[in-house]
Amino acid sequence: MTGQNHVTAADVKNMAGKFGADLTGIASIERFRNVPENENPEQIFPETRSVIVIGRRIARGSLRGIEEGTQFGLYNLYGYDWLENRFLASATYNLAEFLEDSGYEAVPVQNLPKEIGPTGLRVADGRAAPNVLIDFDRAAVRAGLGEIDYGGFLLTPEFGTRQRVQIVLTDAELRPDPLCEKTLCDFQDKYSDFCPLDAIDPGGETTLGICGKKMRVAGIDFETCRECGNGAVNNRYYPEGPPDRIAAACGRSVYAELERRGKIERGFRTAFRKRPVWNRVGNRVELRDGK
Repeated sequence: MTGQNHVTAADVKNMAGKFGADLTGIASIERFRNVPENENPEQIFPETRSVIVIGRRIARGSLRGIEEGTQFGLYNLYGYDWLENRFLASATYNLAEFLEDSGYEAVPVQNLPKEIGPTGLRVADGRAAPNVLIDFDRAAVRAGLGEIDYGGFLLTPEFGTRQRVQIVLTDAELRPDPLCEKTLCDFQDKYSDFCPLDAIDPGGETTLGICGKKMRVAGIDFETCRECGNGAVNNRYYPEGPPDRIAAACGRSVYAELERRGKIERGFRTAFRKRPVWNRVGNRVELRDGK
């Protein structure tokens, strides 16, 4: 076939960066062999050989208005809606075009909540019912980008909690990245202090295993999270899906703790947390030590 160019993992990462990605990780399809069919990339594209996870940072400044408790809209746009649906989506689609221009098929996949579940009938035996919904955070772990922490957040060494990810499936055989060997979350005992509504439950702790990587994850009461007035954003795709908690009291506190412990590679001249933390509980607002 004419028009084909051999593409390497280095080529993919270089182009993803040019398209605006801050993170790029690659997993072989073998790392998804034990994934349930309704989450398995091969059910979307049976010829998948590589799963490319690309991420774009959430600017630390887009969290500032919520950290100060004075401006919530800028995060909803720059840290959530526009970041995922415009900036990152553009990078994802451009990378898919690059792969297809090189002769490989590429499937761009949006991050939708698994809670949507099947909404149609199987078209054949051995095919999952539509729609197949990949767990993007776990895919990012499989692609070597980071880990799932005790509070259920995707953490990366570069940005901590501050990223969003999307996926490109391709039949290009690309060299996979090793799993992230760093341990970012080593302060599980502090998580009960991070949520003013006690939605993080150590009693519901489980051990999540992904490709041999073990991570402790607490139980999380998402029903309580949906009532959070501390920066959580209800899922815009599906009301029963998990709220976005990156800018909530818990997510901001996890990030501040990672910074305090020197776990974030992309440093700043000043600390993120500069003042006492505000917490809204019911109809009152409380202040506590910002550490």
